[in-house]
Amino acid sequence: MSNHVDQPAPGAGSASPRRRVLRLAMPIIGENLLQTLLGVVDTILVAGLGAAALAGVGTALFVIPVIIAVLTPLSGGAAVLVAQAYGARDAHRVAVLARQALLWSILVSAPLAVLGIAGSGPVISWFGLGNDANRMAVEYSQITLGTVTTLAMMTLLGGVLRGVGDSRTPMLVTGLVNLLNIGLSWVLIYGAPGIPALGASGSAWGSCISRLIGALILLGLLWRGWSSVRLGGAAGSWRPSWPIGRRIIGLGLPAAGEEILILTAIAALTPLVAPLGDGALAAHRIVMNVLSVSYLPGIGFAIATTALVAQAVGAGLPHDSRALTNAAALWSALWMGGLGMVFFIIPEPVIRLYQDDPQLIALGAPIIRLVAAAQVCWALTFVYGGALRGVGDTRTPMVISSLIHWLVVACALLLDRMLSLDLLTIWLLFVVVAPIEAGLLWRAWRRIRLQQVVPLA
Repeated sequence: MSNHVDQPAPGAGSASPRRRVLRLAMPIIGENLLQTLLGVVDTILVAGLGAAALAGVGTALFVIPVIIAVLTPLSGGAAVLVAQAYGARDAHRVAVLARQALLWSILVSAPLAVLGIAGSGPVISWFGLGNDANRMAVEYSQITLGTVTTLAMMTLLGGVLRGVGDSRTPMLVTGLVNLLNIGLSWVLIYGAPGIPALGASGSAWGSCISRLIGALILLGLLWRGWSSVRLGGAAGSWRPSWPIGRRIIGLGLPAAGEEILILTAIAALTPLVAPLGDGALAAHRIVMNVLSVSYLPGIGFAIATTALVAQAVGAGLPHDSRALTNAAALWSALWMGGLGMVFFIIPEPVIRLYQDDPQLIALGAPIIRLVAAAQVCWALTFVYGGALRGVGDTRTPMVISSLIHWLVVACALLLDRMLSLDLLTIWLLFVVVAPIEAGLLWRAWRRIRLQQVVPLA
């Protein structure tokens, strides 16, 4: 393999910024949707085992994203370094960083596996489930978290590929993982000739085996050479490099902290919603599910922005960084704004997808219309945060977004003491601060002097 990547340098004779952003973002959106469907499929498959199994697996699937929130930003850190090396057309450095990303994915995930096995019982007990549901939730969590290294490998190797502009391969591998999961989980849950029925834990094993196969496929592709990345050959030592690991973790930790702080802020609102009744709590969860779908385009464009900005930084093309970010902001606003319009027009049918309860529809429909109005602001928040990460600044998005979410929690607590707080008011707070969050991140991005940014790779 030569010392230069075998593709044109970013910005040299390439497509327009809008096309480049869309080409990279679309497979990422598809991959995120497939990742979401993996949990949905697990829930559907165990539904035939009864309410206890459904409650147990559902609770475990609520806890596991916290671990994923740690791994995903670490893959983003690796992607930034790889993208900058790719932008500089340094194939040797790309290979070295890819190796180190793989090694550090194992080193970081191994302690998480131990903590996951040991901590699943105490954490699940906080949810107050019945004995059977609690046992199934603990088993599911221990299996999934105990084998988290496979998920870490998939996540980190996918981040490496996205760093060199290949988001299609991770999406296709994730699609294959989903198909394998359906077949394996069904057999392991309900049994087959010569294979015992494992119940709810069979769903966890099916997902883990599918992810292992996906990780091995990505590893095999990159080992032989794929999309300008080759793990095999003489691309440096296989020993962990602390300087590189420190950069990956240094970029990833603030992003992981941001994810965890936001998740805990949202969880902190549950005690305020619960006294409002089961209907309000159900409506609250449905709104969060709707938002998780509406966020998929924004997340996809944010990841694409991070990779493309990092490539431009590595190539020494500051003007490209601005142009690509502007294009991503436009696409993200159009996509999320379009989804917002759909949710604003037909909130009732959206809620009926979950439950056809008149009281639930009456509670949830106004809130879905309310949050639909903030979609464009959240779209910009994703992109400008992604652009900052592309130049290596993961701290600023963490500080701004975490403070904004905890500001909502603080205001909700204050209003709850002063007034009779309702669910609509809680979500109104999120909508009110959305332009502030977007504005702060836009200002932070505009203040970056791109000509003076030094590549981290």
